Amino acid sequence: MRRLTTLFPSEFLEEHAEELGVVERNRKAQMPALVWSFVFGFAAGESRTLAGFRRSYNATADETLSPGGFHQRLTPAFAEYLRDLVEHGIDEVAVPDAVDIDIDRFKDVMIADGTVLRLHRLLSDEFEPRRGEQGGARLHLLHNVTDQTINRFSVTDEKTHDSTEFSTGSWLEDRLVLFDQAYFKYRRFALIDENDGYFVSRLKPNANPEITAELREWRGDAIPLEGEDPECRRRSLPRVH
Repeated sequence: MRRLTTLFPSEFLEEHAEELGVVERNRKAQMPALVWSFVFGFAAGESRTLAGFRRSYNATADETLSPGGFHQRLTPAFAEYLRDLVEHGIDEVAVPDAVDIDIDRFKDVMIADGTVLRLHRLLSDEFEPRRGEQGGARLHLLHNVTDQTINRFSVTDEKTHDSTEFSTGSWLEDRLVLFDQAYFKYRRFALIDENDGYFVSRLKPNANPEITAELREWRGDAIPLEGEDPECRRRSLPRVH
């Protein structure tokens, strides 16, 4: 939270809201409380409601808002304001040239991911949830970062695993695909390689691959890692108290 409040100080949130016309000048808008009520409201729990966001706002703001007063603040201008904050945050935390990689070698850079859309409980028969009575639909996307397009998408019930909706094939040739752990499968990685594609994936905690190469030189008396086993290397390092 400290990192976020440092990145988005209250003065900045208020001034940027005035610049975009989200609030009127000299009006006690309490934009910081409104922004944080949505940021941290989305971060907690699976069920998110406007009433819950309003309670979060009222718990930190100097003056409480009625349901009607809170809903009146949820305008297209406020949505644009939040998008601007996300872009500002990305610009601030991005580290340019942190990795020396020839991105032009890839035809496209792709991202595969999925998200759950919470539905009314009356739809739970059609979109079976993992638990509870409230229905859940899972949206699966294959995003082309290079072209900024959605190459593939599908909608299933919540119980369908993200991994089952990703198909390998000749389309992978010269393309780089980014995964999270939901797509981790050694057979899938082998098929990507067989189709002359590339991938970057988060490792599972129990994964223990061999380091085949180092992509940069380290300063000082660095320990060479090529050919090493990360788990064995970790056990061999001295313990620092």
